[in-house]
Amino acid sequence: MMKFRENEDAVSPVIGVILMVAITVILAAVIAAFVFGMGSNVQGQKTVGLSLQKDATNLKVTILGGPDLPTLEYLKVTIENEPYCTGETSFTMSAASSGTKRAAGSTFKVGDIFTCVSVLNKEGYKHVIVVGHFSDGQDQMLLDKQL
Repeated sequence: MMKFRENEDAVSPVIGVILMVAITVILAAVIAAFVFGMGSNVQGQKTVGLSLQKDATNLKVTILGGPDLPTLEYLKVTIENEPYCTGETSFTMSAASSGTKRAAGSTFKVGDIFTCVSVLNKEGYKHVIVVGHFSDGQDQMLLDKQL
């Protein structure tokens, strides 16, 4: 009777080499991502609190505050695809395609109320989106609400 002898001596070193190569490739990819700045283009989330109130046919946007309020330049309110923007110093929003930056020394303050006049009707709901434009050039949606 013939006995076959199994040779398993080479299995462990081969698996070890494969694991070492995989770890090296993963480390090289992570280091390359940091060196070439792949993660540096991510913009941070802006935080500004707003509230909306209906008043007959008017819509009022109230500034509630937030850490990014000093960098807020203007608000763009879209009501059923119609844009209204904050003006340079006015508290009444006017129909416009783009906002006007606040004048020097005229920043948004907690408690400021901006009104879109005669934009709502009594029947039906309106979809309202508020976008803030900040001093770093970034636009961010701050509020999306069905009134």
